[in-house]
This record gives sequence, C-alpha cells and structure tokens, in this order.
Amino acid sequence: MPMKKRYIALIALIGGVIGWLVLGGTAAVMHYTSDTDFCISCHTMEQPFKEYQGSVHFSNAKGIRAECSDCHIPEQPMDYLITKIRASKDIYHEFISKKIDTPEKYEAHRKELAEMVWHQMRDNDSATCRSCHDFDAMETYAQSRDAAKMHAYGKENNQTCIDCHKGVAHFAPEAELDSKAYDNLVALTKRTSSTAKTVYPITATALGELGTVNPTTALDVTATDGDQRQVTLNAYQMKGAEQVLYMGRGQRAIVATLNEQGQQALQGGEFEADRYGNEWRAVRLNTVINQPVVDNLDPVWDYAQELDNVYCATCHAKIPAEHFTVNAWGPVAKSMGARTDISDANLEILTKFFQHHAKDVVSH
Repeated sequence: MPMKKRYIALIALIGGVIGWLVLGGTAAVMHYTSDTDFCISCHTMEQPFKEYQGSVHFSNAKGIRAECSDCHIPEQPMDYLITKIRASKDIYHEFISKKIDTPEKYEAHRKELAEMVWHQMRDNDSATCRSCHDFDAMETYAQSRDAAKMHAYGKENNQTCIDCHKGVAHFAPEAELDSKAYDNLVALTKRTSSTAKTVYPITATALGELGTVNPTTALDVTATDGDQRQVTLNAYQMKGAEQVLYMGRGQRAIVATLNEQGQQALQGGEFEADRYGNEWRAVRLNTVINQPVVDNLDPVWDYAQELDNVYCATCHAKIPAEHFTVNAWGPVAKSMGARTDISDANLEILTKFFQHHAKDVVSH
C-alpha cells in the first residue's frame, strides 16, 4: 500500500513537471515571439518598422514606447490566442510565398494588409489601444478644440479608436481616385439644357470680366446664347471684405471673388449688423458665363462623397456633414486636406459639399 502511494506521488510529480515544462515552455515561446526584436527579425517587417520608428508611439516627449505587441496582440486570452494563430501566416509569407519581400510588393499590398488589421481592431473594439488610452482618463482641456470635439463625438457615437486613427503608427494606404469619376461629372455638363433656369459651375468659373465664381454656386439664368449664359448671382457681402461674396448672412462660405469692376457692378441694399457686430447685406450681380455647368447638384454631391471616401475615410471614420457648422467646415476641410494630395479644385468641391449640408443649413 505504501508503495502505491509513492508511485502515485511520483507520477503526480512527473506529471506536474511535464505540465510545468509544457505550459511554461509554451508561455515562454509565446512571450518570445511577441517581442519586438523577434517581430523585426523577419525581412518583410523592415518597412513597417521604419514607419513605426517615425511615429509618436516609438519616440515622444514622455519617453513612453509602445512595442509591436502592445498594439497588435490583445491581452484577453481568447483574442491573444486567435492573434497568435493568425500570425502564423506571416511565417508562410516570409519563407514561402515571398508576398511582401520587397518595398514594391509591400506597397502593392498595403491597403489589403491595413484593412485586415483595421477589421481585427474593430472586432475587438480597439482593445490594444484601450489598454493605454481611455476616454474617461482624457483631460480634454489639454487637447486641441477639434481633438476634444472629435473624441466627444466618437464616444457619443460608439466609434472605436481605429475608426479615426488608421495611420497612427504606419502610413495609411495612399488615396487613389478613379479619374473616370470626374470625367463622368464633366460629361454631365454637356447634357445641361439650354433652357435650364438655374445652373451650377463645377469648377472656378469666370464671371465675365467681374471676377470668379466658385463651384456649386447657384446662378439664375436670364438668357442663353449658345454656350454663353446671362446669369444673376445672389449672395451676401460683409463690410470690410467687399471683394468676396458669401453663401449666407454670417455664413463664411465663399461663393465668389470680385475685382474692382465686379464690386462696382453689385446691386444691394444697406449693410446691417449681426449679433457679433459684423455688417452684412444681400447683393445681386448680373453677368455672363461661358464655362460648363450642371442644372442639378446631385451628381456633384455624389462626386464629393467619392472624394470623402478616398481622401477622408481612408484615414478616419466618415464625419457627417451636419457635425460642423458652415463656418467650422472651412478651416477643418482646409487643415485636413493639407495632409493629403487632394487637388485644390477637388478640395473646393468637397468643402462646398460639407458646407451645403452643415448642421446650421440642414436644420433650416
């Protein structure tokens, strides 16, 4: 009997040692393969590592560094295991497929790789981000006004971190717009009826010799002669900035820029002060145009939303136009556009889309 107890104790001890070796060894392997040095030992990781080195997660004023695993491997046991299993494909591509073993190949697959990571982070509610960042721990007064506003918006609308911070440690996929989209918009101008009562330019358009009107501005047609249209522009002028015309009283969405002759040709009443002390008046300008126009803004807005998808939603979640006011959208669109390679003409169309659908316009 005593002998049996010793055998049982020995077997239990051996089992415990084996279990410790297996579990401990597995944990050690898991930990080792999560180390940044191990990650960058693969040739295919050279490009993303260089991008990471240029990010705030690698070097910052506080001296806090987020390693590869901090961003890519969730702490929750099941998510952790799933992520490690998924990572096995990286070994396959490193040694067998050679899918991204050159900078050119990596760039060709950047969008695919990025979307895969974004999808995973949406599924786990950006768990790795939230292990360091938390809405409730943010001192919003220390953030820029726009950042504080967007964080509040994200919290209210149940957005997750990756919705807005797609290019936080690695370059976001390069935005590409199909040139056919603009060609289709131009083609629509050829269908604009000569009897159209209201038309809208799709590019900056000369107002005869009086100045320039911006795209999407409504122009009332009074007469047509071939490609030339006599039109009336109704807008608002602010005292002290007489050379520009605005979409509405107090709404600083520029619809036209006038030269001296154009300012002299304006018809309007007296200036009246608004609640901020700025003086405005409604004005009318009769002139001619001879450049392509559309008689319906719907296709222009469709094109603007394509611009939004390509140049805005590539880096962050789409922001509804009614989120900002007309006046706020101008500087927001300009500052964000400067971070992309969007053309000035396309940025103007996109800005006008936001301003025409801003919260102080749609609420009317």
